[in-house]
Amino acid sequence: MNDSKEINFHLHLVSDSTAETVSSVARASIAQFDGVEIEEHTWPLVRTKAQVDKVLKGIRETGGFVMYTMADKHLRKHLKKNCEEMGIPCISAIARMITVLSEWMDKKTTFHKPGRQHELDEDYFNRVEAINFALTHDDGQSVWDLEEADVVLVGASRTSKSPTSMYLAYRGFRAANVPYVTGVPLPDIVHKLKNPLVVGLTISPDVLVQIRKNRLLSINEQKSTDYTDIERVKEELVQVRRVFTKNRWPVIDVTRRSVEETTANIIQMFEKRKYQREKGSK
Repeated sequence: MNDSKEINFHLHLVSDSTAETVSSVARASIAQFDGVEIEEHTWPLVRTKAQVDKVLKGIRETGGFVMYTMADKHLRKHLKKNCEEMGIPCISAIARMITVLSEWMDKKTTFHKPGRQHELDEDYFNRVEAINFALTHDDGQSVWDLEEADVVLVGASRTSKSPTSMYLAYRGFRAANVPYVTGVPLPDIVHKLKNPLVVGLTISPDVLVQIRKNRLLSINEQKSTDYTDIERVKEELVQVRRVFTKNRWPVIDVTRRSVEETTANIIQMFEKRKYQREKGSK
């Protein structure tokens, strides 16, 4: 094997869930090799044949290596069959991954470096920086440099903006969130953002009222206010939806979604937007 050569390739991570497992396993495996640079493509929430076909289109355009975690055997078979036809390695995240990667890249692992997947590399520091960014740009803070964000979340109070921002940061994305308050215009800069992906978060009025009531109870506040009045909340959500529509921002309904699922959706949007921009610049 030629251990001195530099390796650069596209890595496609396909999952029927949030892609956390396949992403973690892939990074831990790649960390076992010196001189390897990858361009990661994450495909979360792939649960239908049509979605697999969309993934296959992306794989066909870039080539590379495919790793997956999918429970549906028919979808797995469809993915693997098409990858085989393209001559592209496609393995489960629980397969003998390091061995397969080693054979495919013609490169030995560096097993003499224990705990290597946890070393303080550039990815680690980028993640720390993303977390600091999310903390300093939470709940409408530091709006003057929102253009530096990867993702900006907008929504009414208690629509999971902050936890979603932090989860995005954990995944390495510089996320900020800005609250919508009835009668208070959003900062002008939010409407003019060019670089970040701006995403609107919404929720069912009934669920939002219950969440807000629980929040007030947690701080021993039991007075009835407009904050938890169902009719006021309905109007608030209608108003913020108009703002989303006016600015043509994509919208995610978080009513029945976990923070992890919402984050996976946003990352999917981000990657699609990034690909379209790169394709349009060529």
